[in-house]
Amino acid sequence: MTKHNRINSAIIHIILIVLSLTMLVPFLWMFLTSFKTIAESTQVDPFVVFPQRWNADAYTNVLNNMNFLLLYKNTILMIFFRIVCAVVTSSMAGYAFGRLKFRGAGFAFSLVLFQMMIPSQIFIIPQYQMISKLRLPNTTFALVFPGLVSAFGTFLMRQAYKVLPKDLEEAARLDGLSIGKTFVLVMAPLTKSCTIALSIFTAVFAYKELMWPMIVNTDKNSLVLASALAKMQGQYTSHYPELMAASLIACVPMIILYLVFQKQFVEGIATSGVKF
Repeated sequence: MTKHNRINSAIIHIILIVLSLTMLVPFLWMFLTSFKTIAESTQVDPFVVFPQRWNADAYTNVLNNMNFLLLYKNTILMIFFRIVCAVVTSSMAGYAFGRLKFRGAGFAFSLVLFQMMIPSQIFIIPQYQMISKLRLPNTTFALVFPGLVSAFGTFLMRQAYKVLPKDLEEAARLDGLSIGKTFVLVMAPLTKSCTIALSIFTAVFAYKELMWPMIVNTDKNSLVLASALAKMQGQYTSHYPELMAASLIACVPMIILYLVFQKQFVEGIATSGVKF
């Protein structure tokens, strides 16, 4: 490596490190605010960064007043079933759109793209009416209902199946496999990276969703983390140290998810070709 290349590499690494540290600022602010008093957390002075006295009362209060085990349970169940539904339905639909030829395929896939282009808030009223008719508000199924099918997942998996070589299907057909067995035994295992990426995206989207859980599940025993945090904000004032403490505790599942599946997450993004 020449001297010029070493200098360029060092500059790039410095820029990346600075940007990475910048992204940590909100988490650092949350951490410091959780140990402040209400007066310190609401003052405007930008030079007061650290609390004058480290106070952990905010953590004690939120742990005593909020049932985080129940909130974790409701959130994890919602994420788990949404991942299962998204992977199963998106894989089958993606395979059909990407590999099979049938009448109306182009029109049907255009409907999928149309659903991706319009705001999801448009579907809230009809979705809530269906849940209400089924008498299923304040249930896990109500939280999972909007994620039974995924337009984004269908598009992602279609692209994954579309690039696979045709020789695989022809060889499976010569071996006497049906379309279903070809999908399950031959094609689906080859899209493992995209399936993992879809699972991670679905988990993140479900975890941060706020409007639908707040509308469909209002009982305190059926709340998820996002809606429980939103209910901590008052109309005129908020207890910011407790809110930041609860927010940090609520981040634990996603942090664990990223640490466990960090390698798969990077591989899935690299192979799926999805950009955000």
